[in-house]
Amino acid sequence: MGAEAGEKALGDAEAAFRLVIADDHPLFRGALREAVAGQFPAAEIVEVGTFDDLHALLEREPDFDLVLLDLTMPGARGFSGLIYLRAQYAGVPVVVVSGNEDPPVIRRCLDLGASGFIPKTMEIAAMREAVATVLAGGTATPPDVDLGGGRDGETDAIIGRLATLTPQQVRVLMMLAEGRLNKQIAYELGVSEATVKAHVSAILQKLGVESRTQAVIAVSKVEAGLWSANQA
Repeated sequence: MGAEAGEKALGDAEAAFRLVIADDHPLFRGALREAVAGQFPAAEIVEVGTFDDLHALLEREPDFDLVLLDLTMPGARGFSGLIYLRAQYAGVPVVVVSGNEDPPVIRRCLDLGASGFIPKTMEIAAMREAVATVLAGGTATPPDVDLGGGRDGETDAIIGRLATLTPQQVRVLMMLAEGRLNKQIAYELGVSEATVKAHVSAILQKLGVESRTQAVIAVSKVEAGLWSANQA
């Protein structure tokens, strides 16, 4: 249903959109729900507090019109959740909602396939406008933020290679970045160690690196310098 969102009567307050709010802070989920419901009172809004819960929900019901995704929650850190969602559920638009409002972070989210970015400090009226813009098929970014400068050719190349990974390869790469062994990854995914080894080999080839360590370093470059301990 995500691809059909723009076809709905966006000007009609009764448009029955289906949205997911994925954030581990109940108070902020409530505020975001209030913002969306004020614009679209007939919308179905589902809340989840972990990335695993989000994944399980989308596996059962992939026909959502929008996911509002916190970058940091249990099961995801930095851009890993966004990368996985864009690989696994390409038809569902994702808007990142984050307390990190640095222009390089916003730009990186858009590079990785986000349809918009909502700072957690944004006023409710502006949140509503941003959500409406994306549901209409547009891209929403904070006003008065310069997203044009500071490009990094090496990082852009890594992002391009990440986009070639299959959803399962993205999951394996996320687990490699967490330091898990092949045996642990196989157990988590319900596959054989041989299958995991095949995924790892494909990942190394696609990223243009020679070892698991180099793959993790390559991914870390996407986030290098963008996070501090108090930003989520």
